[in-house]
Amino acid sequence: MWPDRRLIDRFNIEFPIVLAPMAGAIDAEMAIAVAQGGGLASLPCAMLSAEKAREQVNIVRQRVTAPVNLNFFCHRAVDADPEREATWRQRLAPYYREHGLDPNAPVNAANRAPFDDAFCAVVEELKPEVVSFHFGLPEPKLLQRVKATGAVVLSSATTVKEAIWLEENGADVIIAQGAEAGGHRGMFLTENIAEQPGTFALVPQVVDAVKVPVIAAGGIADGRGIAAAFALGAAGAQIGTAYLRCPESKVSAPARIALAQASDESTVITNVMTGRPARGVANRVMREVGPISPDAPAFPHAATGLGPLKAAAEKQGKVDFTNLWAGQAVRMGKEMPAAELTRALAGAALARMSQLAG
Repeated sequence: MWPDRRLIDRFNIEFPIVLAPMAGAIDAEMAIAVAQGGGLASLPCAMLSAEKAREQVNIVRQRVTAPVNLNFFCHRAVDADPEREATWRQRLAPYYREHGLDPNAPVNAANRAPFDDAFCAVVEELKPEVVSFHFGLPEPKLLQRVKATGAVVLSSATTVKEAIWLEENGADVIIAQGAEAGGHRGMFLTENIAEQPGTFALVPQVVDAVKVPVIAAGGIADGRGIAAAFALGAAGAQIGTAYLRCPESKVSAPARIALAQASDESTVITNVMTGRPARGVANRVMREVGPISPDAPAFPHAATGLGPLKAAAEKQGKVDFTNLWAGQAVRMGKEMPAAELTRALAGAALARMSQLAG
């Protein structure tokens, strides 16, 4: 039925659909539902401690016997720059005053730790079937330990050059992330977001450049998009935004409204929220300070100053300072259980491919 079964057979899943590991927006509940629907369950670990990641995996294991993908960031950690932090806090000061907050009060640092020895020990202990990385790959010694567990290693490429680098450095499967994709750009060999190709341009070029299976990501939210990914040579599709309005999503009620009202023109790439380019539905701070601001501290420190503002606005039911990570197909999201959506996506893709073959 599927023109390329490499991912289905390698991951031991029913459908070649990978749940995008959306940090902060999903947890074990969504992963379980997608696994029950026949896709690859993913657990975002970038904002979790090693202990919390272990807890999340155990919840999934208790509910389903399906394979699980643990996702980690492997950016190079950068120390906070006090001078830049002060400039950023000054830039945000009017918002602090508006919400009755002290712009000079100490705040909790943003928690987005790169993959390290502690996380690697969790992988060795839990032996997830799949481990995926964003922003390249971890240092060779850590990657060797991950691969020694038997895990299939995935990572995201935003250019052909990055895809080739990933294959040469140990990735078993490459996620070709087009410019349409929601969330952080997976870029690691370039910082120029203006050069990032879209999914339709990127996927076939990556397929031609590497021997490993390729997963298409970015702007795919229905069966037509999945069928198109296969037509371009992909062996599967990674889908995130389409799941954000499912009941299993951890997105807040005000954020759900913003996502439901969004159109194809609503998302922008911004560095204001975290200090690293990411695509999301434009909110007040993204429009007024960015979307790209030279004042934003390096990733993930820009998020530190926004923390108190996010909390204060959300108490008023507003998403003025909330990450609304979403791709350009945001308006195609559905309010239906994630397992049901996964099966519907697969069924629609097969129907479209059958129609085209006829």
